[in-house]
Amino acid sequence: MFTSVLMIEKALTSADVEFVTTLHGDESVAFHVLLQPRGDQADRLLRAIDDVALGELDEAVRERETPEGEAAKGVGERALEVSLQALRASGSEAEGRLIEDHPLDALKSLVGEIGADEVIVLTDPHYVEEFFHRDWASRARHKVGVPVLKLFSHSKA
Repeated sequence: MFTSVLMIEKALTSADVEFVTTLHGDESVAFHVLLQPRGDQADRLLRAIDDVALGELDEAVRERETPEGEAAKGVGERALEVSLQALRASGSEAEGRLIEDHPLDALKSLVGEIGADEVIVLTDPHYVEEFFHRDWASRARHKVGVPVLKLFSHSKA
């Protein structure tokens, strides 16, 4: 069985689930999902710049409404559960946990703990962070010792 750590920031869509579960053809995959809610992952200004870069001006204006801190935790727990159920419904094994602090430390620890074969980072585009190679995938490539695949979410959750 192939073991993947899947880092996400919001609930997986059905398109996301189909995408990650078909990456390895017919091989069985066990997913270990790490979710850090978007409100905890980047500051409001960077998120707004990303929205503007994507031409989503309405989203940029609404960034102040994104839950942060404790409010983001409840949203994150629901998003994680929805994602795990969707992965399991597709026939994959799936377990997960919410990350509250230091996502890359949690990632490195989990990769070592389970002997992961790969890391998949599935997020919306974060242009500012990506430009400076400060996004999760760029930073993880130097920390985890396994291949890191960066994918963009297929649609809004």
